[in-house]
Amino acid sequence: MAALLSGEVDIIQDVPVQDLGRVSSSSALQLATAAQNRVIFFGLDTVNGPTAELKVRQAMNIAINRDSIKKVVMRGQSDPTGVIMPPFVNGWTETLNKYPKYDLEKAKSLMKEAGHENGFDLVLNCPNDRYINDESICQAAVGMMAKIGINVTLDAKPKAQHFPIAKGGDADFYMLGWGVPTFDSHYIFNYLVHTQTSDRGSWNPTGYSNANVDSMIESLESETNLKKRDETIAKIWAEVQKAQMYLPIHNQVLNWGMRKDIDFDVQPEDTPHFQFLKFN
Repeated sequence: MAALLSGEVDIIQDVPVQDLGRVSSSSALQLATAAQNRVIFFGLDTVNGPTAELKVRQAMNIAINRDSIKKVVMRGQSDPTGVIMPPFVNGWTETLNKYPKYDLEKAKSLMKEAGHENGFDLVLNCPNDRYINDESICQAAVGMMAKIGINVTLDAKPKAQHFPIAKGGDADFYMLGWGVPTFDSHYIFNYLVHTQTSDRGSWNPTGYSNANVDSMIESLESETNLKKRDETIAKIWAEVQKAQMYLPIHNQVLNWGMRKDIDFDVQPEDTPHFQFLKFN
């Protein structure tokens, strides 16, 4: 930021949300904004402990105030969502994207029905140097879970230490971000939904396993009838949403700061392709 403001550099990626105003108000600079091909969410253990109960996972989902996270933590720079799929991806729909209403009373009722009226303790594993405001989002989630009786201890670590924990199945509650370079739902299913095997489900430490869903995921790789393939994708998403092993938070929004005389659209994968850069 200091280098951009002083003119030492001409463009920077990922302007911190707290500095957006400084860039946009500068007569020499401009802000380029676009949705990123990345969704931020929490993963839950569906086999062991209290989170193995669906009603607990449902309670946690509606106890997350996504609008508050957008307003306070992200300063408006996020797109709350109800699905772990960026809007560019084949299979995305407005219905899937609709996120649940923040409802503490209903969440408390679900906790009671699950036999956890008095709450329980849980550790939230979170990166502190990977996603935009990752640790701050997790801190907000800690406070939100406390309102329904879940005493969450935040364990924030650099990404090099966090990812082995999240991927290895050593976390009951963890943050992850996911981009989809193929722009197709199969990429998400193959890594995050399929039962963990030697070559599939490598980022699904939740314990979720459904043989019928696995079969449908594998069928996508050879199905050439696009209508039938899209119908299968919709069926898989219905199962994923019902299982609630992931709690979607938001799609990240990219902000690049640059000189006023530069014409350069933000690329959703957050990789600048300079062949598209022009000077006004």
